[in-house]
Amino acid sequence: MRSSASSGPVILLGCGRLGSAIVEGWLKTDAVASFDLIILTPSEKAAAEAARAAGARINPSSDQLKGARVLVLAVKPAMWREALTPLTAHLGPQTRLVSVMAGVSAADISEAAARPVARVMPTTAVAQARGVAALWSSDPETREMARALFAPMADIVDLDDEAQIDTATAVAGSSPAFIYAFVQALAAAGQADGLSPEAAQRLARGALRSAGAGVETDETLAALMARIASPGGTTRAGLDAMEQSGELKRAATAAVSAALQQARSLQRLV
Repeated sequence: MRSSASSGPVILLGCGRLGSAIVEGWLKTDAVASFDLIILTPSEKAAAEAARAAGARINPSSDQLKGARVLVLAVKPAMWREALTPLTAHLGPQTRLVSVMAGVSAADISEAAARPVARVMPTTAVAQARGVAALWSSDPETREMARALFAPMADIVDLDDEAQIDTATAVAGSSPAFIYAFVQALAAAGQADGLSPEAAQRLARGALRSAGAGVETDETLAALMARIASPGGTTRAGLDAMEQSGELKRAATAAVSAALQQARSLQRLV
């Protein structure tokens, strides 16, 4: 079923890493039809060119922005005012804003653009339609528009308070990189104990794929671990070692705390 956002053009402002992932997800899922997509980007991007080939408009004239139902802000937080301000006069009164930027409040965006705003913090796995996205808006209609844009390619987690966005970003938006770092450390440990670099990398990456398959079920994380960790077995021994040392918990807490502090520091900069 086509999203409500597809009854008019959807503008994507910015096509960096996250913006490109969003474009790829929209094209993959048809959450936004290519002919409904307008991409505004100052430089050539592979995802934008792929969308152009499928029928999207790249950097069209400003008169083509008037009928848009949604504008998705995906620029760097420090540049959002510079990027958005020239466009506001060319948007129709019906255009809602959806921000995927960290550290920029909905109130600041809404004040600058004089229209409702939703904030969405998606992971880059939206490109494969396997993302997760935190969602908040004080405006119900704008919230549902944002949901329609992202639900086909992400598990949507509704937040009760905008203040939770920064924590959600640290726990989900940044965490894939944290998990990759842990898997990389596992591969290094295997290599230190005699595996070749190729074998260690392949085995660790394969383990990550296996773990990912597990979380596609409805089982709790504790239940998934219990399925693998037999009493007295090797997995149980490894889990016990991590729990007893406390290093895994400390590392996770430190990573989330640092990401959260950085998100809050961005607010001061913008």
